[in-house]
Amino acid sequence: MIRILESDKIGRLLARKAARLEEAEAVVRPILEAVRKRGDRALLEYARRFDALGRKTVRVPEKELARARQGLAPAFRAAVETASDNIRDYARRQMPREWTRTARGISLGQIVRPLDTVAAYIPAGRYPLPSTLMMTVIPAQAAGVPNVCVACPKPVAEVFGTAALLGVNRVFQMGGAQAIAAFAYGTRTVPRADRIVGPGNIYVAAAKKLLAGEVGIDFIAGPTEILIIAAEGDPRHLAADLLAQAEHDVDASALLLTTSRRLANAVAREVGRQLATLPTAKVAAQSIARNSAIVLVASLEEAIELSNRFAPEHLSLPDESLLARVRHAGSVFIGPFSPEAAGDYASGPNHVLPTSGAARQRGGLSVSDYLKVISVQRLDASALRKLAPAIVTLARAEGLEAHARSVEVRISQ
Repeated sequence: MIRILESDKIGRLLARKAARLEEAEAVVRPILEAVRKRGDRALLEYARRFDALGRKTVRVPEKELARARQGLAPAFRAAVETASDNIRDYARRQMPREWTRTARGISLGQIVRPLDTVAAYIPAGRYPLPSTLMMTVIPAQAAGVPNVCVACPKPVAEVFGTAALLGVNRVFQMGGAQAIAAFAYGTRTVPRADRIVGPGNIYVAAAKKLLAGEVGIDFIAGPTEILIIAAEGDPRHLAADLLAQAEHDVDASALLLTTSRRLANAVAREVGRQLATLPTAKVAAQSIARNSAIVLVASLEEAIELSNRFAPEHLSLPDESLLARVRHAGSVFIGPFSPEAAGDYASGPNHVLPTSGAARQRGGLSVSDYLKVISVQRLDASALRKLAPAIVTLARAEGLEAHARSVEVRISQ
């Protein structure tokens, strides 16, 4: 049964569990070093030991990808096409624009360029995740990245087939810290990536943390979470949304903040009823018992303030009236017909989102993660003369005489 708590009793839930990355880092460090030193040989050893690789290479042959695509059910192919169209359209709308402005002899602007190579990590633990392949690959394609790579530790037909449908042929059967290391350092078989994106287990997260700087990353993911705010509504819908989050993982968190004790009791009963027939109840029940709750608040204003303290990965609001007060959230879902599952699969916004409070610093994965915005400037002689006093004064204040002279030599002629 899900707990019903007063708002002053939820400090532990808002604090979240601290990720035990230190222990995971100790495990993955020798793996990263082995791949750095021995490249493909180490990578193959780990892939055979951990991922049951039977091939002589981690690179998945294009024929195998084509077979997986041909074996996809028509309904699945249609679902991928629908979701892909929406994800691609959303990513294209996120593209930053190039611009130039010229005034008083100074031309300023920006150009936008894609990264050369990106790698998408697709987990294949408890559940296969072709949706994550779409969410990580399609924005890269929309950005114009010429080399898009995918790593998945198991030969999942839906993942391999979806990759083929999207035109991705650089697919590698490898997982864990060794996959992150391969993309960070590069091997004969695996290209070195400019950025690695996508979720993973604690060992993947630890490897990304340790290699950040060696390679670009999106963010270090923790357990998934949802926070729902509701004063009224259908208890069946609210219970279903809580369970949809809870079934991801035993460490997942699902919170409902409500002003109505009657609704709280009804949702709690409904969670119990739905759990009784849920195939993933073994996982969901643990998440509900350990990390989830229905929280009674005095007002919706208190609810939104608690939400901003929590900075949830997913935030569900009853209507638009609270949206202006949202400061921290990975993705927002508004109204009774906007379940989180819509965003997980097919509505368009990305489902790779910041967790564990990281929504205070950034939003979800977007086309911008695959791009560089490069500044451009051109000054004529008159403009440089006008700026020279400020440039020279600041340069000499910092003790950088050559900087000052590089300006003076141009304007003294």
